[in-house]
Amino acid sequence: MTLNPHDKVLIDGQLVEIGEDIARRFSDGDLLLAPPSSGLLLVPKAESDLVGNCIEDALRAFSELSNVAESQITEFYSRFAERLEDEEVFSAIRAANDVDVATASATGRSITRLVLSDSMRQDMIDALRIWETVASSSVARETVVHDGWSIESHSAPLGVVGFVFEGRPNVFADATGVLRSRNVCVFRIGSDAFETAQAIMNLAVIPSLADAGLPNSAVVLLPSKTHACAWALFSDRRLALAVARGSGSSVALLGEIAQMHGIPASLHGTGGAWMVVSDVADLDRLRSVVQFSLDRKVCNTLNTVVITRANLGRNLQAVIDGVSNAASQRKTHAVLHIDAHVGEALTQFVLPNDCKLEEIDHQTLGTEWEWENHPEVSIVVVDNVREAVALFNRYSPSFVLSVLSDDDQEVEDAWRSSNAPFFGDGMTRWVDGQYALRKPELGLSNWQNGRTFARGGILSGDSIFTVRYRVRQIDASIKR
Repeated sequence: MTLNPHDKVLIDGQLVEIGEDIARRFSDGDLLLAPPSSGLLLVPKAESDLVGNCIEDALRAFSELSNVAESQITEFYSRFAERLEDEEVFSAIRAANDVDVATASATGRSITRLVLSDSMRQDMIDALRIWETVASSSVARETVVHDGWSIESHSAPLGVVGFVFEGRPNVFADATGVLRSRNVCVFRIGSDAFETAQAIMNLAVIPSLADAGLPNSAVVLLPSKTHACAWALFSDRRLALAVARGSGSSVALLGEIAQMHGIPASLHGTGGAWMVVSDVADLDRLRSVVQFSLDRKVCNTLNTVVITRANLGRNLQAVIDGVSNAASQRKTHAVLHIDAHVGEALTQFVLPNDCKLEEIDHQTLGTEWEWENHPEVSIVVVDNVREAVALFNRYSPSFVLSVLSDDDQEVEDAWRSSNAPFFGDGMTRWVDGQYALRKPELGLSNWQNGRTFARGGILSGDSIFTVRYRVRQIDASIKR
């Protein structure tokens, strides 16, 4: 089959005109996708076949997992953790990571989350030890007793979970969490971390699966760096769940592709936490929670501070000091994006000499500051907490909101009226499954694209399940 420019083809229910680039690159057997927010996407047949074969292998592994003992799954996590603790094994993994870091640095790409540091290694080991100690429960979730019979509901595995991860080496400990609930995973990792990922698979994951007697394809790393590979994964209807980690347009595109093909999706969307500062007497506490919300740039890092006008004179200096302290910890300067009201008030406060100021208006508060080393925060002024929450509901990605006020009613009103899945009264960096719930997370979901159905915004390995019903009939004479 050949395609010519300006041909019209029916794709996913849409009549789409073929452009010159697609017509030139298309070969018989290639897959075409037409997500609404993007131009036509082409997935070469080799990529779709690769993904299809990996999913086929994972489906076989899923079937085999139903017959393994709980102790085998526990042993997998134990052996995986032991291999990461082994200095010889980890030195080889770190050498692969050094290659990834050098390559990314040479091309000017961010390495903030790519470096496999000692703390990241320990986080991975800690996550695996958590899964090692968590036992799946075979007890019925609910039992309804009738005369002569009863019905039980039981959690059951969902199937093949597809992941697309950004370039963070520690995602392995997160992804393999699905095994605890007897699911399997197929995932693609960002090209920046590809060598590291292969090393972890070959030196730690695959040997640990073998030691535990688990099927080799229970955890599959797609051997491809292409975006088309991710598109093919999220368009395969055999996936039970599609999880996209990261933020921005690429995650939104992957979500569209999954949802077009009837695959449930867990998406992150835009990051950036908000903090509302109202009637706060303890300025040391305010200073600390601002500082400790800015220790590094991740999705739950403080992004926007909204101060009520009546408390500006008392609280602005503490907020500035908190941001400045975070910058000093990194031996760098801060960047403050301020509205006109903050700008007018700054003459009464002390700013570090190297602090950079940029003026913004409230319509741009949805911007997530993707800083590498210089803490970057928006600070604006409103009349009251109610107006601050309205700004959050309108401009934020509906993610993390922290409200600091000594007026309990203000906090309670904000809790009720804000569209935030994660709400608190202190630092924002608590939003993390492993830190907050002691369960390694597979992904965080904000409400940028709507609230998630029947679950919290922290997706963990033991929260991926479906429900089966089982009837036990005692009285043979029962009839409808």
